[in-house]
Amino acid sequence: MELFDRSGTGSSKWARAGAGRIALGLADMDLPGPPEIGAALAARAGHSAFGYTVCDPRGRGLVADWYRDRHDVAVDPDWVLLLPFSPRTALRLLLEAAAPRRPVLFPSPEWGGFAQLCRAAGLPHREVPLARNSDGYRLPVPAFAGADLVMLSSPHNPSGRVWTRAEIRALAESAAESGGLLLSDEVHSDLVHPDHGLRHPVAVDAAGEFARHAVTLNSVGKTFNTSGIPSCFALVPDPRLRERLLSLMAGYGLWEGGLLEQVVQHTALRHGGPWLETLLGNLVSARDLVLGELAEAVLSRPEASYLVWLDATALGLSADRAREQLLTERGVELADGADFGPSWRGCLRLNYALPLPLLRAALTRLTGP
Repeated sequence: MELFDRSGTGSSKWARAGAGRIALGLADMDLPGPPEIGAALAARAGHSAFGYTVCDPRGRGLVADWYRDRHDVAVDPDWVLLLPFSPRTALRLLLEAAAPRRPVLFPSPEWGGFAQLCRAAGLPHREVPLARNSDGYRLPVPAFAGADLVMLSSPHNPSGRVWTRAEIRALAESAAESGGLLLSDEVHSDLVHPDHGLRHPVAVDAAGEFARHAVTLNSVGKTFNTSGIPSCFALVPDPRLRERLLSLMAGYGLWEGGLLEQVVQHTALRHGGPWLETLLGNLVSARDLVLGELAEAVLSRPEASYLVWLDATALGLSADRAREQLLTERGVELADGADFGPSWRGCLRLNYALPLPLLRAALTRLTGP
């Protein structure tokens, strides 16, 4: 992995870190994406007409093919909704479409967007503490019983844990028993490390006969580093929920498809596989470097993606001021544990999707006096 300069590109990740610091916080990659995507965007831009664009239904088949080829999962193309906005927006709309009457449940620690979206939707929520042993985090499935809606990042953000198929099936069965829904945010699911040995459990597949009580949300954004042109796709087996979601979208002036969104999505799904294989090897090398340097601080060994969850105090940092200390004293920026739930101040999330020379420099700063 050679150095890759993102200066002058308006990168949110580097703007958040500030001048002179190495950005290890926001979850996108400092690595070039598939060249086919850039070429496809340039070719489409050459037409010079950017008007309203219909949804190309072939995209549903591309999504189904991707799941067949990458995940060994059969997806009914009729389940696929092709959405020209970010996964966060899709989650917000799905919250409204599901209309839970009881508090929304999700694990803790967990990506902070779930709590933010529940508050924005005016929905009460409750965090369920994850169990942790020497192998990492586990889902306490009985604690989610009776919920109208369970939200889950799968693989887990911030720890990189790949939930087991049995865990996901049990959550879907629990949701079915209460007439509820498992909403599985799977935007990191294409990034399972090759040495993990198990496939990612796609919720709508792992749910089996309870599939209508599950939704899988995914995107090419994390996989191919295209989050600046946001799009996603939802796998929604329940036809009534699909119709409610499409109706809500229409009320906000949103429809399936998108112009550049479809260019990115179609190109990534058609041509991105070989690039992804190379990326996964690079991520494993970066992960091993981080685990070797920060072993005492690692709370859960990552099995997917490019994030690692750390105990700040094991790095000699104050639990209350860890992120601030890193910014002002060591010149690196990490995500604050409090972003993943109020109980997690004193933890940090590190993004290791960087060229190895830059990652080494960051680790030297991070572990320095």
